Amino acid sequence: MPSWTCRPKHYVALISCHQSGARQLKEEGRSHLLSTSQRCRQTTMSFTPSRKQLYEEQGYVVVHGLVPPDHLNALEKACAHAIKSTRMGEWPHRRTVGRQFPPYGDGDPDSWGVQHVMHPDLGEPAFAHWYTSDGLVDVVKELLGCEEDQLQMELFNLLINPTSNSFALRWHRDDVKEKATEDEELEALGIWHHGANSCLYVVPSSHKIPRTPQQRSQSCTLDPPKDPMDMPGAVQVTLHPGETVFYNNNILHCATYDHTQERITLHACMGEHGLKWMKEERFKDTLDERGKKMLERIVQLQESVNGDVGYSLANE
Repeated sequence: MPSWTCRPKHYVALISCHQSGARQLKEEGRSHLLSTSQRCRQTTMSFTPSRKQLYEEQGYVVVHGLVPPDHLNALEKACAHAIKSTRMGEWPHRRTVGRQFPPYGDGDPDSWGVQHVMHPDLGEPAFAHWYTSDGLVDVVKELLGCEEDQLQMELFNLLINPTSNSFALRWHRDDVKEKATEDEELEALGIWHHGANSCLYVVPSSHKIPRTPQQRSQSCTLDPPKDPMDMPGAVQVTLHPGETVFYNNNILHCATYDHTQERITLHACMGEHGLKWMKEERFKDTLDERGKKMLERIVQLQESVNGDVGYSLANE
């Protein structure tokens, strides 16, 4: 899933490259099976909100048909190669089971993600082609209300299922510490930042308000939830192949990684940690003009803070 940031606001986008099963939304203990047409009928009874309205109010929005079939096929092949290389130990940049946030280290042989998928050493140009594609960039500009010259290149990785042990991420916001007080949350949520599958869980509209006492009790430690739907207001987001979800990085969210169910989810945003390889000419040579300009902007951002991009969250 790709995620992009438009200064000064941040969004994350996920695209499912593999998923079976019905679209499912679980909300406050109730389970609903909704087809796309059913959703449209329910929405248009009163009015049809724009994608930007949904994104601003809910903190996330699902976009259908963003990836054309030929591009999806190229991404699926690139994903298969990246996953195989990682699991065989040929690609060292990975997210290790047991570590929720960077740095991930190498303490477990099992993986739940592939890092740096645009790195030239991986040899898969399909990732960079999609990251800078017209379709994706146009939606980003629409949701963030910005111009293309405000977009900067950030992370792009691949989220996958572990093969030996299931794994889960705790409820969190990407730029707000779990121990933050209500006042600290209000201050953090007011700042604009630089910026399938059924594995993603979110609390709609939580990107705009502090956690309730009940929500705080389930998101103030490093422990992942036994059942994500125990979180008040939680919704399970299900994506079908080629669908994309864009979400605000400060929406309250978590994810599950079942080792018995295949997951291939591209995850991206537009500030990358560890920019050394991105500054090499051989990486720049793999990008189109749009990508080169995005790269220039994130390098400028890194240099403006003396190279200290840092991490928002910690594993302990």
